[in-house]
Amino acid sequence: MRKLALAVAALCLGMGGLGANGLGAGLARAEGEAAGDFDYYVMALSWSSSWCALEGDARRDPQCREGTGTTFVLHGLWPQYEDGWPSYCRTGVRDPSRAETAAMADLFGGAGAAFYQWKKHGRCAGLSAQDYFATARRAFESIAISEVFPQIDRDLRVPAEVIEGAFLEANPGLKRDQVTVTCREGRIQEVRICLTKALEPRRCGADVIRDCRMQDALLEAVR
Repeated sequence: MRKLALAVAALCLGMGGLGANGLGAGLARAEGEAAGDFDYYVMALSWSSSWCALEGDARRDPQCREGTGTTFVLHGLWPQYEDGWPSYCRTGVRDPSRAETAAMADLFGGAGAAFYQWKKHGRCAGLSAQDYFATARRAFESIAISEVFPQIDRDLRVPAEVIEGAFLEANPGLKRDQVTVTCREGRIQEVRICLTKALEPRRCGADVIRDCRMQDALLEAVR
């Protein structure tokens, strides 16, 4: 697995430039289901430069400014069924305050993204907004981001499996069936990691294990 992570580093040093859906994984069930009724989490980590090229630039999102140095941001921590996923669940807990969502901007790339993820997915966790955000931060911090990624200073074409390999190398406790890489419009989009409710890695459900098979996916330079 180490050779896969090293392959990214080799590409960074030796190659020149180029010649999500936001809905969670699997199939959505009916909206408004009971909060807390789910089997495991999917943590989606978005490659910031890809999101910016596809969506953020058009919005002039601050996350996409040159010089931010952002690699992966937390797209979401999604409650998941073994088949499908809940959304916009019924809950009696209050929504987070502006201060609480602003405090998550570093993780989600912005306060607006943090609130949207709470509204669509966080309510389904059966937690208060404060506890959901704390859980999301613990989940994010439980996974190491390879030091290779901040070094990517030019656009690259890479096999998607190289990205997965870099995560496996940086996190020896992860297994291949617990992590998947997605692509969108020819780009590396996200790394999705499946976690138990206790935030331990676990096998992804059959509808989540759908690795991108591209051999020349675009990995855009860190901004």
